[in-house]
Amino acid sequence: MPEFSSDALAWGGLIIAVVVLLALDLKVMSGRGGVMTPGFAAKASVFWIALAFVFAGILLLTDGPRDASTYVAGYLVEKSLSLDNVFVFLLVLGAFAIPDHERHRLLTYGIIGALVLRLVFIIVGAAALSAFGWLNLLFAALLIWTGWRLWQHRHDHDGEEKLVARIRARLPIAEGDDHDGMLARENGRRVLTASGAALAALVIVDIVFAIDSVPAILAITDDAYIVFAANAFALLGLRPLFFLVADLVDRLYYLKAALAVLLVVIGVKMGAAYWLGKIGPEITLPVIAFVLATGVIASLVRKRREAGAAAEMPIP
Repeated sequence: MPEFSSDALAWGGLIIAVVVLLALDLKVMSGRGGVMTPGFAAKASVFWIALAFVFAGILLLTDGPRDASTYVAGYLVEKSLSLDNVFVFLLVLGAFAIPDHERHRLLTYGIIGALVLRLVFIIVGAAALSAFGWLNLLFAALLIWTGWRLWQHRHDHDGEEKLVARIRARLPIAEGDDHDGMLARENGRRVLTASGAALAALVIVDIVFAIDSVPAILAITDDAYIVFAANAFALLGLRPLFFLVADLVDRLYYLKAALAVLLVVIGVKMGAAYWLGKIGPEITLPVIAFVLATGVIASLVRKRREAGAAAEMPIP
């Protein structure tokens, strides 16, 4: 493991940076009343992506190209998976009828919870893989199965909608929408308000997604520092992505298919590494970039063809 990755000062610096950036994000959002215009959300997304690559530059200078390219590979995977995560967050907040001005507060709690949960999952997962090598095969099978499941629903969101519906049906929720806070008392027992239920659902959803995404990045590297950094910078950019996701899901029609292929490829890589040894970032990064770029380019070409066909249609 690289010295920088095991250094307590490096961990402390990363965690402080994440806390400061999250506080800055909160301040900006509070000043905007918890709402972003599509234009501002697009600029904010570019800012967070640029910041993630600034961190890659820091790794390049301190640890060298291998760690930097490994981090970029992990970040690309996590950022791409986060698009589907955010779409489910949108479904959750819609299912519980959370008004627009309250959504940013729940998203903040959800992001903080996700950061903590991912850190725990990453540390436990990396330690388990180090102690029990055969878990690589179990994680590989999980990734391949997840990729196959995603491929079956590559052009719909039936799975996500059913997940949200199941969570909503099992949570004890107060009747009516006149309750403040996260908890209320009804018929002598504690129940969740709509906001409390939405937050609980966000946490449950993130646990479900962490079971997929953490093994995916641990298949790229078992360096907990790099894995957490990639997750943290992907999660920090979730809020502006939330305001863009409906349009992005429509435009990036083949991205889900590309993610399905990518999860299968990473799963095969993880399984092969058990017998052949780890495959380095010099191979992993180009493959990840190629698969994702293919999905994005194919989506944009499809969108342009649709726009051209619509323009050529005769007006009745």
